[in-house]
Amino acid sequence: MASTEAGETTAGLRPLRRNWRFQLLWGGSAASLLGSRMSTTAYPLLLLAMTGSTFAAGAFSGVQLLTQVLFGIHAGTVADRYDRRVILIVADGLRFLASLTVPLALAMDRLTLTHILLVAVVVGGTMAYAFPVRTLAIRSVVPKAQLRQALAQDGLRTNGTGLLGPPLAGFLFGLGRPAPFIGAAVGSLLSFGAACAVPFDGKPQTSGGKARGGALEGMRFLARSPLLRATVGITFALYLVCSATVLSCLVLLQREGVGSAGTGLALSGEAVGGIVGVLFVSRLHRLMGPGKLLIAASWLYVPPLLVLPLSSSPVLVFFVLAVMLLSDPALDVMTDVLIFQQVPDELRGRVMAATFMLFTLGMPAGTLGSGLLLDFLSPDAVFTVLAVALAVALVPVTLNRTLWGSGWPT
Repeated sequence: MASTEAGETTAGLRPLRRNWRFQLLWGGSAASLLGSRMSTTAYPLLLLAMTGSTFAAGAFSGVQLLTQVLFGIHAGTVADRYDRRVILIVADGLRFLASLTVPLALAMDRLTLTHILLVAVVVGGTMAYAFPVRTLAIRSVVPKAQLRQALAQDGLRTNGTGLLGPPLAGFLFGLGRPAPFIGAAVGSLLSFGAACAVPFDGKPQTSGGKARGGALEGMRFLARSPLLRATVGITFALYLVCSATVLSCLVLLQREGVGSAGTGLALSGEAVGGIVGVLFVSRLHRLMGPGKLLIAASWLYVPPLLVLPLSSSPVLVFFVLAVMLLSDPALDVMTDVLIFQQVPDELRGRVMAATFMLFTLGMPAGTLGSGLLLDFLSPDAVFTVLAVALAVALVPVTLNRTLWGSGWPT
């Protein structure tokens, strides 16, 4: 008889692949995220062609990210107070309409920088509101015993679209400027259709008729839970180190004269590692408690950083990034599982939103920090600095007996 870490049995349950509600939601979400990944590549290409400014080329992603962070906390409050299915339908619908305006404006030769930045605001805002709801919807359509398997498949969506999105955007952009933006709009439309077609109970379960606490209650819950606090803090640091490593690898490969195609393939190791890591989620969760998994996954980042200065080969960069990201799916699923097991439903939206916001902040923090370091140090020196800094930060975590003895909550 198969069993999960919490002692629940999966015998007698239909296979997850036959759960049409989950698979339809997953497919719509994957289509939307693929469109978002294409946009991340296509908008800089379009803005660079329109303005010739590298600053303008990065404006879309910067504005989108800033909007996600600004609306993140409020998005969690909304998820805990209103019907989550309605929130998902509205968010996907607005993102589709906003995305559709770009190819239409291009066709009429009326597209401007202001228009694109307004679209970035809408896309970033709707992503902020949709993220906690989309994760909570999984729990509504999947039995508790299959939750880890479903969350692992959701991780495959994230890494798979990260691998396919950039080259697909480049290919479509070569066919015609509107093409990748039409693709992004279609992705949002498919996600909207899935949200409309899949029935699930989106009403938060509250004890007193409405959600208790304010918008920052999710942050306070994370701060009060030693295991969640350590998980979120260390994962934030790993996001920071990963984004800093990717930028440093990009600079290293450019200085070595590696072409854009070779650079893209080398950096795709990040997504490939995440995809392969999905295969080990269940096994790692069975072998280790959450604290041990957190410590082991964190230390897995240090040796590859020390290997990078040995060679500037694109092949080495690919394999180093792949190894670094192997444990990320297990950590991501672990974080979601801990939230589902420890956090009351009436508070899950705010805790999910707070976690997402902190993880999101780790990426620009790492990019900005490594950018500053690269003004004074070589990429090889930056890799060494990152490895030493992460190792020093992990020492007190590794010596924490509470983490070593922590088990999966029931």
